[in-house]
Amino acid sequence: MTRIALGLSFAGTRYHGWQSQPSGQTVQDRLERALLQFATQPLHTLCAGRTDAGVHGLMQVVHFDTTLQRAPFSWVRGTNRYLPPDIAVQWAQAVPDAFHARASALARRYTYIVLQSPVRPSLDAARVGWSFRPLDGAAMRAAAAHLEGEHDFSSFRASLCQALSPVKQLAPIVIEQRGAYWRFDFEANAFLHHMIRNIMGCLIQVGQGLHPPDWLREVLQARDRDAAAPTFAPDGLYFRGPVYAEHWGLPTRTAAYDWLP
Repeated sequence: MTRIALGLSFAGTRYHGWQSQPSGQTVQDRLERALLQFATQPLHTLCAGRTDAGVHGLMQVVHFDTTLQRAPFSWVRGTNRYLPPDIAVQWAQAVPDAFHARASALARRYTYIVLQSPVRPSLDAARVGWSFRPLDGAAMRAAAAHLEGEHDFSSFRASLCQALSPVKQLAPIVIEQRGAYWRFDFEANAFLHHMIRNIMGCLIQVGQGLHPPDWLREVLQARDRDAAAPTFAPDGLYFRGPVYAEHWGLPTRTAAYDWLP
């Protein structure tokens, strides 16, 4: 028995999130269907981090166990042959049995892209979030600083969240403007359901001048979802992938990153 890890990129617009559902219209369903066609045996995948409907993946990592012996490039090309155009395996690698795509992850990384424009997105519709008002970067950075470190993030937790604890360790949020686009980079040991989209809703309201930066501290301390802004759209959210210890020898990024503004 061999354990194989795959790095996967996908556009989440047409899918009902990562996790398999009876509808069959999820990224996991499509991947496992393609693996079945290539390997001629069912293969169950376990992922590094589940994504919601409409959220994109730059490097989702999965693993599965198989008795088949195939070269890494064969897993890539063979699986991609049966995948739709908006999902692609980027790399494949044999890993030790001790490796687990989810449990071995030290942290997870996401990026949110926002278009600042008086006109809604067109060519990049469903690929970016949108603010029709100008955004104040200094105000958003000051607000984001209140979230750095270990906190109870209940105010940013969806009602259906299944996490055992709302306490997470969040690295400093990096906020940069590149032309008409704003990029928000997040990294944490783990995220709650809708946590980033709920934080984004608050940061955008601060950036638009609807609240002062210190409001985010009040929201955090409230530990109440009703204290925060509405959940922001999934369109501009990208799962950049997990962080693993170097000894696993897995890629840390793929070419899929390079198009981001």
